[in-house]
Amino acid sequence: MGHVALLNKFDFDDICISVKCSDVPLTMEAYRLLSSETDYPLHLGVTEAGTPSMGLVKSAMGIGGLLCMGIGDTIRVTLTADPVEEIYAAKKILKAAGLRKEGVNLIACPTCGRTRIDLIPMAEEVERRLASCTKNITVAVMGCAVNGPGEAAAADIGIAGGKGEGLIFRKGEILYKVPQEQLVDKLLEEIERL
Repeated sequence: MGHVALLNKFDFDDICISVKCSDVPLTMEAYRLLSSETDYPLHLGVTEAGTPSMGLVKSAMGIGGLLCMGIGDTIRVTLTADPVEEIYAAKKILKAAGLRKEGVNLIACPTCGRTRIDLIPMAEEVERRLASCTKNITVAVMGCAVNGPGEAAAADIGIAGGKGEGLIFRKGEILYKVPQEQLVDKLLEEIERL
């Protein structure tokens, strides 16, 4: 707060404060304390977070955790990657924290013994094909028709796999059955109608 006091001494108060570091717990504690001491806007980030695999986890924990506590005004995700990836990550963190309404919230099951489709590449394809969708909807990609529609009943629209076929469902209610190879395309058609 010494730097803030110096700026205030010269009647300069058009500032945003950042106390980022690469240690997630330390970053969170610093921002928590700072937010109780000042009303200035806080710029959140976990600096030098690392490669996408680790950096995304650190940023989601640090930035997302603070945002969920109501702390923070601006964010920056730093990754050892193409800067465009930082923007995608920031948007996903904001979406997960409930602060970004634009864009799809994709949910997918972790797979189990009932999974009858190649779920992982299917979920990745759905995510890729919906990357530019701006609708504020939840889309489910579930591995089985037994539990899928019920477990994902809160989803606006979803698919659930079966043996060689799958279901298209909306809010837990089954709409129709289609061959497995048509699942993703039919899902996207239904999303267009929403």
